[in-house]
Amino acid sequence: MEFPSFSLEGKRALVTGASQGIGQHIAITLANAGADLFLTALEEAGLEDTAGAIQQMGGKAEIFVANLADPGGVRAVADEALKEGRQVNILVNNAGISIPEAALDTKTEHWDLALQVNLRAPFLLSQLIGARMIEQGGGKIINISSQAGLVGLADHAAYCASKGGLILLTKVLAIEWGPHNIQVNAVAPTVIMTPMAARAWADEKKRNAMLAKIPLGRFGQPVDVSGAVLFFASPASDLITGEVLAVDGGYTAQ
Repeated sequence: MEFPSFSLEGKRALVTGASQGIGQHIAITLANAGADLFLTALEEAGLEDTAGAIQQMGGKAEIFVANLADPGGVRAVADEALKEGRQVNILVNNAGISIPEAALDTKTEHWDLALQVNLRAPFLLSQLIGARMIEQGGGKIINISSQAGLVGLADHAAYCASKGGLILLTKVLAIEWGPHNIQVNAVAPTVIMTPMAARAWADEKKRNAMLAKIPLGRFGQPVDVSGAVLFFASPASDLITGEVLAVDGGYTAQ
C-alpha cells in the first residue's frame, strides 16, 4: 500500500521574498522537509537570518540579494540559481508588495511597482526556471497569491489586479507545462500575522471588521501558509495542478 509522502529529500527549492515573514517561514519549512534552499530578497540581513536558521537545523541554504522589480534582477536570480547546471525542483514565487490606496488616489508608479513585483517577476522567473524544469523532466511551481486575488478589497486596486493576474497565470502555466510533468499551483492567504501585518492591523476597529468576515474568526499565522506550500511542493500533490488553495478561514466561501 502506498501512502502520501511529504519528504523533499534530494530536492532544491528557490524561494523569493525569503528574508522575513511568510517567505522566511516557507523556506525553513521546506528545509525541515529535506530540501536544499536558494533564497532571494532585497534585504541581505534577513536572508542571512533565514539561512542561519536553516543551517542550524543541519540544512543547506544559499542567499542572493536581488531587486525583482527589475527584469535584470530576475534574470540574475535565475542565472545564479541554475549556474553550473544545477537544478531547481521547486520554485516558490512569494515576494510581493502592497501599497494600499483608494482607486482614485492610486499613483501610477505604485500601480507599476505592484504589477512588476507581484506579477511580472513571478512570470519571468517561472519562464526561466520552467525552461530548466522541462529539461530535467518536471518540477513544482507555487505562486503565493492572496484572497485579494479572488475577491475585491477596498483600497487595493493594484494589489488585487496583480494577485488576480497571478492566479490566471498559474492556470495558464499549469495547462502549458503539465505535459512536461510540472505542477503549477497557487496559495491564496487571508491576513497572515507577520510583524508587518500586526502593525498594519493594529487599529482595533479595522481589525475587528476584517475578523468579522472570517468564519473561523482568526487571522492566519505563517505556518498556515507554509503547510499549504509544503503540500504543493511534495509528492503528495503530484496529480494536482492549476489549483488555488484559499488559506483564508472561510473568507471567500461567502
